[in-house]
Amino acid sequence: MTQRVGIGYDIHALKKGRKLILGGIEIPFSRGLVGHSDGDVLFHAIVDAVLGAMGEGDIGQHFPNHDPRFKGVSGAFFVSRVKKILGKKKLKVVQVDSTVIAQEPNLSAYKARMRSRVAAVLGLRASQVNVKAKTNEGFGPIGQGRAIACYAVVSLTGEGKRKKR
Repeated sequence: MTQRVGIGYDIHALKKGRKLILGGIEIPFSRGLVGHSDGDVLFHAIVDAVLGAMGEGDIGQHFPNHDPRFKGVSGAFFVSRVKKILGKKKLKVVQVDSTVIAQEPNLSAYKARMRSRVAAVLGLRASQVNVKAKTNEGFGPIGQGRAIACYAVVSLTGEGKRKKR
């Protein structure tokens, strides 16, 4: 049985006139994340972590931000596409640990909903997913309320079918 680990990261600027979507959950706030897609840093970081664990590059390789097919799509769409790659490689996600970094809004009230949504999209139990929220203590663009970032770590298990060389 193969076991693999991957780490993902994403950051997007905040802008008025956009919805704030994190982990597929719309969070009431005066600004949202700028992106070619929905800018969901939580799902984007998870996608990068899964792709990394599989040795399949990164989100930009699979879903380029200049491709009109991905304009405005949800982060859950990217997760569903990456799940297909997992299936072909006979791998599955075992655990997700993530940290969303936002000075504002306060995300405490939304962590459980994000956790449940991430678990549902990945086909996991909520106990296999962790979503933490931190501030940046006033430092940098995140601390100044101009951006939100996320780190995610995933573990995979399975037969681990490899690419033919």
